[in-house]
Amino acid sequence: MAKRPEHLAPPEIFYNDDEAKKYSQNTRIIEIQEEMSERAYELLLLPEDEPQLILDVGCGSGLSGSVLEENGHYWIGIDISQAMLDVAVDREVEGDLILGDMGEGMPFKAGSFDGALSISALQWLCNADKTHHVPQKRLYQFFTTLYACLTRNARAVFQFYPENAEQIDMITSQALRSGFHGGVVVDYPNSSKSKKYYLVLMTGGVQQLPPGLGTEESSEQIPYSRKRELTKNIRGKNPKRSKDWIMHKKERRRQQGNDTRADSKYTGRKRSGRF
Repeated sequence: MAKRPEHLAPPEIFYNDDEAKKYSQNTRIIEIQEEMSERAYELLLLPEDEPQLILDVGCGSGLSGSVLEENGHYWIGIDISQAMLDVAVDREVEGDLILGDMGEGMPFKAGSFDGALSISALQWLCNADKTHHVPQKRLYQFFTTLYACLTRNARAVFQFYPENAEQIDMITSQALRSGFHGGVVVDYPNSSKSKKYYLVLMTGGVQQLPPGLGTEESSEQIPYSRKRELTKNIRGKNPKRSKDWIMHKKERRRQQGNDTRADSKYTGRKRSGRF
């Protein structure tokens, strides 16, 4: 059995230049990251016609941030790997990027964000990569500072890979201790391949957790991914990563005063093996 990435090296070392390139060149990795990001976005329950500012924790190459962009929201990303952030810059993501360790807390003012999202990052806090690291303390530091920088009716959704039930208990107990309400949503619980864990946290009091995907659906129900595709088509949005979509992104960056690459004959052209 292959070792878990967090057992091989600390994240800032594991996600080196070679590993980071996979998140711009490996189509399978990109597809999986996008699917999980779409699901996490759905669980955030953000208003569709009102832009929100979202914190992307462990933003990596910006794939999850791109899902937020496509749905009309703004985002700021934080990640411990400079190599992954360099890939995000190369991809010309719209979000602002910060180099930082989530275990040291979120360095933002109170009430700054309308929500938070994280893909495949939370389980790294369960490791003690340095002699002074205590997983419970790092989790508590992260969740308390995250709670503080969210608005009081916000949600935070974390897709993560727990190693065992003890890790789930440790993560959720520290989150609830920090002031959050919520719990874990499990998609496709009976499938070893498709099973996914999402920690859904809320600042606005106790609310019912959404059901996980993979339970028996009636023939009248549409899977969430297909539903989002149909909704986008109805709204008449540009197809994802088309030339019109890229030009719209660039124009929006210029209006925001951000540095933007000049348009060229290659803009929007498909590149073999590239995202």
